Amino acid sequence: MNRFKLSLLALIASLSVSTMGASIDHIQNYSAEYGGNPAQQGAINVGSTVYFNPAGLMRLENGTYIVGGIQYAFGDQNMSQGGRDFSTNLSSPIPNFALYKKTDDGAYFWTMGGVGGGAELEYKDSIPLPDLIPGVNANSLLKGTNIKGSNMYGQTTFGKAFNLTDKWSASLAVRGIYGKRTLKAKTELFGKSATIDSKREATGFGGQFGLNYAPNDKLNIGFRYDTKVKLDFETKSTIDDNTLGKLVSNKLLGIYPVYKDGLKTRRDLPALAALGASYKVTEQWTTFIGGNYYFNESATMDRVEGMNVDYKNGWEISVGSEYWFTPQIAWLVGFNYADTGAPDKSFAATEYALNSTMLGTGVKYRPNETIEWTVAFNHYIYDSRTVNDIKYEKEISSIGINFVKKF
Repeated sequence: MNRFKLSLLALIASLSVSTMGASIDHIQNYSAEYGGNPAQQGAINVGSTVYFNPAGLMRLENGTYIVGGIQYAFGDQNMSQGGRDFSTNLSSPIPNFALYKKTDDGAYFWTMGGVGGGAELEYKDSIPLPDLIPGVNANSLLKGTNIKGSNMYGQTTFGKAFNLTDKWSASLAVRGIYGKRTLKAKTELFGKSATIDSKREATGFGGQFGLNYAPNDKLNIGFRYDTKVKLDFETKSTIDDNTLGKLVSNKLLGIYPVYKDGLKTRRDLPALAALGASYKVTEQWTTFIGGNYYFNESATMDRVEGMNVDYKNGWEISVGSEYWFTPQIAWLVGFNYADTGAPDKSFAATEYALNSTMLGTGVKYRPNETIEWTVAFNHYIYDSRTVNDIKYEKEISSIGINFVKKF
């Protein structure tokens, strides 16, 4: 019976969280303005260009800019199996900060914020489990099963933008990434408990390259490439089941064996190519289009004995609009569709990346020439997916606020 209990523990130990991601781990919620208009890849504005199109900073007025904001994501994730629902509420703040200085000779910029992962989730009444004894549902034997996990990536980017010609500009930057994944799980079987308390951390560095082309006063085209960031996650875990030696020797962590204490596991943040354009239809109205491509196949992710998942490349496309009713007030609206590239084999317990459609809207307010506020709301409509008789669903929204001050 110890083997049965340990196998159950291994299965509930696959909790990881990814919210609002268009790729396996990536998110694009770098600023609140993205929530109202996600097609920011070719945009020229004071609040988001520094994140999405840094080469385009050379098209802004000279000055020093401070950008800060926060988004709050909320919703739920739900799995269902055999007529039983397993759901949890999602609640997560996503802060952002940027500082940049633009002159005729160039622009220096620094950004901080989220780049991957998402919220902390807690399943208070188990998650779907296979029948480890034929004809007997595993959850019917368990008591007090609780699973709590998180998956969060932070980034900081330092770089410079500069003019190549009067129409072309470029940017170069270095990026630092910190990833942290936590898991606490417990279950009880026939009066005997099994618990796991795990933390996985990694740091890595990468580069960022950008180009911006402005052939005239109406059209602007932006391109950005974020290199792959190698991340070696090191596990620190405590597994309490009185049979730790057997657990390790028999490799009973099964399909997701990354929680063995001391284990190092590669899970890179994939490279990303972003391309977009903005077009000024009138003095008041600008339209936007953009897309991202995620090179998941070139990244090393979860390649450990007992688990090898072949992720496909992911992509997304966005359109948006910005209309200024007055010099002080503008309306934002946007649409995004994302294909994550996640195969069925990657759907392990509550780690699942679903394709999604996002609808967003927002308002910009400029009380004067040096201050800008943005408030935005978006809602993600996720495709449901059934894998091995488990139906996976999500429903997530977010609201955000952004502030810009020019000196």
